[in-house]
Amino acid sequence: MTDTMTEIILLDGGMGQELIHRAGDTPTPLWSTQVMIDHPGLVAEIHRDFRSAGAMVATTNTYAIHHDRLAGTGMEDAFGSLMARALTEARDSGAPCIAGAIGPLIASYRPDLHPDAQTAVPLYAEVAGLLAPTCDLLICETVASLDHARSVLAGACPTGKPVWLALTVDDRDGSRLRSGEPLKDILPIAEEHATAILINCSAPEAIPAALAILSKGTLPYGAYANGFQRITREFLQTRPTVADLQSRHDLTPPLYADHVMAWVDAGATIVGGCCEVGPAHIAEIARRLIAAGHRLARP
Repeated sequence: MTDTMTEIILLDGGMGQELIHRAGDTPTPLWSTQVMIDHPGLVAEIHRDFRSAGAMVATTNTYAIHHDRLAGTGMEDAFGSLMARALTEARDSGAPCIAGAIGPLIASYRPDLHPDAQTAVPLYAEVAGLLAPTCDLLICETVASLDHARSVLAGACPTGKPVWLALTVDDRDGSRLRSGEPLKDILPIAEEHATAILINCSAPEAIPAALAILSKGTLPYGAYANGFQRITREFLQTRPTVADLQSRHDLTPPLYADHVMAWVDAGATIVGGCCEVGPAHIAEIARRLIAAGHRLARP
């Protein structure tokens, strides 16, 4: 356990699931992007609610805005306008810090489908170049393999903005990426290019083992978990929707905050929530952090 009180960067929670819950629409393969199209202003509203809960960072609703995600949807020509809309809603929220989210190409949790570097790096660089002018930092999310990490960092780092690398680990073995590769092998890659290293979109129970490995590196580290019961076989098929995933009913704000406070005791200085973690969870984390004597800080 940490002996001294520290500055903690409190991230927001899961934008995509919060959008779907509030909109009440049937999820589509475009996920949070579709909701942003159908319900203008809802993204900014959720950003504001996370900020009111205590979040110091607004993560842009750009995770799923990739050319490959738009292919076959009739939205192929809307890539630039969708990016602009997401950035405007983040800026309009009044958040003290904006983090530009770069999600995986093709699909989440499918390192076997990730393109080779020659294909991937220019695509990530295009996204990063659009995000950087508005954002304070870039956050490469749900990175599932070493190759994915190398490609997204190669695309994001030339912008000159700080880049955070957020990795997703095996829900049953937090010492391994979802690719099966040892998490420890990411440390030299991250330390050469990133300014912080995180675990995201993984079961909270897997995170302590992952943080024990990240603590052996030199970068600030932390975590933001998801609230899914498990990543289903159906979700790993072609063009899935989040309707194939079920939320956990046990991960209440107090119980999720218990996990987060344990991560802080283990040295994490950047914490928050991923899918199914809402403003009530973030508010409880903020309350607990302040009660423990920590100070909420912006990056």
